[in-house]
Amino acid sequence: MTGLIPSVYTLVFSVAFPLNVMAIIIFLFKIGVTKPAVVYMLNLAIADVLFVIFLPFTIIYRFSGNDWLVGEEMCRIVTAAFYSNMYCSILLMTGISVDRYLAVVYPIHSLYWRTTTRAWVACMFIWALSISSTVPLLITKQTYVINDLNITTCYDLLSFEIQQSFIFNYFTTYIFLLFFLPLLITTFCYIGVIRKLSSSGINSTFTRSRAVLLTVTVLVVFVLCFGPTNIIFLIHCLGYYTKSNDFLYFAYVMCTCISSISCCLDPLIYYFGSSMCHRYLRNILCCKIDSGSVSSTKST
Repeated sequence: MTGLIPSVYTLVFSVAFPLNVMAIIIFLFKIGVTKPAVVYMLNLAIADVLFVIFLPFTIIYRFSGNDWLVGEEMCRIVTAAFYSNMYCSILLMTGISVDRYLAVVYPIHSLYWRTTTRAWVACMFIWALSISSTVPLLITKQTYVINDLNITTCYDLLSFEIQQSFIFNYFTTYIFLLFFLPLLITTFCYIGVIRKLSSSGINSTFTRSRAVLLTVTVLVVFVLCFGPTNIIFLIHCLGYYTKSNDFLYFAYVMCTCISSISCCLDPLIYYFGSSMCHRYLRNILCCKIDSGSVSSTKST
């Protein structure tokens, strides 16, 4: 917890921050936010940036031997920001999957619903839901002083009363509504997309393969990044009534570390989910390759 975890967080910060900032710049100034899919992707990139800018606090905390040095209020903010941005990302990816489902399965009938304005309304609702759902974390004491070790933990240790009255009721509801339900919706949508693409007369192999790659990327992020975190923590919450051991919480901390890798994978969603983004990045790469070829030719 004081070596591997902060090292992974440092790597995630170094990779995810520039990639998602670049994605925001491309969406705003190069592509333009003119399609519903781009609205969801822009908000997902913003959520990733907001997530990673709080990672240095966690990195310092873990490297310091799990000793929180910046006060109770900041501990509450960092904890709430972590959950808010994680579940905001999950809901935004669900929005992307619903948008893809409507565009592929009901391309004509969904035109009324698939507008940029409605996409912004959906994103604002997602942000409001994600932020408001963390209010209990903001009003609950999150630090705990361990005198024997002379350290102050942040969220790792809570009083037994808080665990019994708060953790179980709050997080079990939180996980079911903001993870398992979106997972079911996303899975249903992409199964429908794949079935439609398999049976439709789409002649473009590239279009079909890009849609399949988008489906695989979103489901991988859902299952591998967010799945273990939520499932293990749900078991840990349920274990408060069955005397579960602390190993589950350690496994949960490890899984939350792994889930942060989703911020590095989300740019793949932008690449496969937006034809304009795909085309723009491909043009940049082609120009660089051509420039490199010209330079090598001149030098030769």
